[in-house]
Amino acid sequence: MNSEYEKRMGANIRTLREERNMTQEQLSAKLQLENCDITRSAMAKIEVGQRHIYPDEIYLLKKILRVSFEDIFPQD
Repeated sequence: MNSEYEKRMGANIRTLREERNMTQEQLSAKLQLENCDITRSAMAKIEVGQRHIYPDEIYLLKKILRVSFEDIFPQD
């Protein structure tokens, strides 16, 4: 995947999280409750495009943040 695209996707996730007044710690805890083994540190790396994000993580982010896939993926 294009690293610039991953940075933009991470920025979208951060914006969506912040709009819901959630910390990275809170979001990673909610992901863990859904059996997604992700730490706050990994969440931080996703948000700045330093870690790849997996399909199951995207699905759970959509569910937890109550957004569409279009909200997560950068639109050109």
